[in-house]
Amino acid sequence: MWILYAFLSALFAGITAVLAKIGIEHTDSHLATALRTIVVAVFSWIMVFLVGSQDTIGQITPISYLFLILSGLSTGASWICYFRALALGDVNKVVPIDKSSILLTMLMAFLFLGEPLGPLKILCMVLIGAGTYLMIQRRRAASSEPHSNAYLIYAGLSAIFAAATSILGKLGIQNVESNLGTAIRTVVVLVLAWGIVLAQGKQRQIPQITKKSWLFLILSGLATGLSWLFYYRALQEGQASIVAPIDKLSIVVTIVFSRIFLGERLSRRALAGFLLLVAGTMLLLVKV
Repeated sequence: MWILYAFLSALFAGITAVLAKIGIEHTDSHLATALRTIVVAVFSWIMVFLVGSQDTIGQITPISYLFLILSGLSTGASWICYFRALALGDVNKVVPIDKSSILLTMLMAFLFLGEPLGPLKILCMVLIGAGTYLMIQRRRAASSEPHSNAYLIYAGLSAIFAAATSILGKLGIQNVESNLGTAIRTVVVLVLAWGIVLAQGKQRQIPQITKKSWLFLILSGLATGLSWLFYYRALQEGQASIVAPIDKLSIVVTIVFSRIFLGERLSRRALAGFLLLVAGTMLLLVKV
């Protein structure tokens, strides 16, 4: 069943990227992240009360709290970098770099969780790595765009923090109801995101946000909430080194939606990389 949860997580994560790209088109990326997190937090806590897991808060151990908080901080950092990258670059260029967190997650799962890393997984990692490399296309920096490749740095940092999130989340959620674990982590992300916004004084830009941006920010927040709920339910029951790659298949949804709604195209080189990335991920399911 956790395989299904992982695929549902991928579906909603893929939708999130495109909705967020539209939502932050005329909005500061840090402010957009903070506003989206409110939606995710509300949605997450509604799910907690619907399933009645709020009564188990007192049963959470200090070590679980520690890893949930660290996971939340990693998630917040990943989001901030990710949506900054989306604001600077095309969706179909940013997402592949972010998905390279698959490789880091698999290595960290082997090192810290003791999950097996056999020949098949190594082959998958090679395919995923090669696919990601082919999909990364540097823009030619024009004189009017001196920082046109800055999105690469932010997307790379997003991948690093996302990998840490998966491992910390797996450790923190082992003895915690998955909806409750997601909600606690979301509170940490919310505090981090708004701390940055308030420190930079960007809350003053809220009245300038258009109705269209509000709509897509809210929709992307809901999609993120659903993705998180399925992702951490899958993590609770399955291997992090397999759940994370399946979740990253959201790139399929993202590429299709970015073509339909944003008019972004893949070159032949990027398409070849995309196919390698998907093939490497699907091979992970051979022995599941």
